[in-house]
Amino acid sequence: MDFSIPTEIQTLLDRLDAFIASDIAPLEAENRQYFDHRREHARTDWDHDGIPRKEWEALLGEMRQRADRAGFLRWSLPKELGGGGGSNLGMAIVREHLAHKGLGLHNDLQNESSIVGNFPVVHMFHAYAKGEHRAYIEPMITGKMRVAFGLTEPDHGSDATWMETRGVRQGDEWVIDGAKRFNSGMHHATHDLVFARTSGEPGDARGITAFLVPTKTPGVEIPYYHWTFNMPTDHAEVLLKSVRVPHSAIVHEEGHGLRLAQHFVHENRIRQAASGVGVAQYCIDESVRYARERKTFGVPLAERQAIQFPLADLHTEAELVRNLVYKTAWQLDRNDQLRVSDRVSMVNYRANKLACEAADRAMQVHGGIGYTRAKPFEHIYRHHRRYRITEGSEEIQLRNVAGHLFGFIRR
Repeated sequence: MDFSIPTEIQTLLDRLDAFIASDIAPLEAENRQYFDHRREHARTDWDHDGIPRKEWEALLGEMRQRADRAGFLRWSLPKELGGGGGSNLGMAIVREHLAHKGLGLHNDLQNESSIVGNFPVVHMFHAYAKGEHRAYIEPMITGKMRVAFGLTEPDHGSDATWMETRGVRQGDEWVIDGAKRFNSGMHHATHDLVFARTSGEPGDARGITAFLVPTKTPGVEIPYYHWTFNMPTDHAEVLLKSVRVPHSAIVHEEGHGLRLAQHFVHENRIRQAASGVGVAQYCIDESVRYARERKTFGVPLAERQAIQFPLADLHTEAELVRNLVYKTAWQLDRNDQLRVSDRVSMVNYRANKLACEAADRAMQVHGGIGYTRAKPFEHIYRHHRRYRITEGSEEIQLRNVAGHLFGFIRR
């Protein structure tokens, strides 16, 4: 029997398409400056550290509110959070479908805002938060509470167990000292989820604790934001100087914060992989369409093997990665995340690379016009190039796969 998209998911896709046409596309048309050749300038507040303009984020907020009212925004969340109880497989199919539509307000690549929310922090809190922290979940969904993610450090990226940020207990309080880099979302965050070593030795998986720190806490400083290949930026450099928080700021359990970080990245990586496949297929399809229309020396580009073969190769790769994404998402629905960690690494590594290769090929097929910002390919390339580093570098993903393959990492 051939694989087919489950009926209920196909029905959801059809409803999403209708909602985009009726509610989102008209709003996008009123704000074209954020999606045409002006997009980078219109979105970026160049005079204030290159962070997103308030008007741009307000538009994204309006999109999310409309999606929430229509019952789509929370689809991936458990029903007790007002969601649809969507599966990982369903979410992978949805994310691919939306990314396949290309640039648009329905699913912005740059900051992962979508009419079907991703919510990795919400999923993480729902799985691990206790006591008063559970009351924060609904404000996170609505945007009244915004939580940044402080894991990476100036001298430690993928090697998180070697982090140098320290938390020392003093009575009923903890004092945190250290620094975080690429602390995403700090420009508008109300809280920062700060990971710090509270016990153990460098390299130990245990002994890292996650603290929920209000961003206005004395000692939390943002000296600057990193200007990146794809602007605007939300990647803050953060200094933590004798930051005091109560013991109740610990999320989950003392010394077990790394489990939260792993939950966050697995939630993100499978869905980012699905988006990578979708946007790659968009680039392929647009290139095929253009090659059929464009004539050189009196012959359509589509008749030339130099055009056909690279696109056929990418189309084949997209089909292979798509099926591995679906299978991995299906496995995530049935297993603990760490049992399929190597599969998540496989799809994340290949999908992000595929997106970049497809965008690059689309530029080449389109020729000079493909290199301009009249086309979306440069934007797609710049965005997805980031994910070959920030969602766990390609080298780290391969290291994880190799660790499982050779038995150095046990499931």
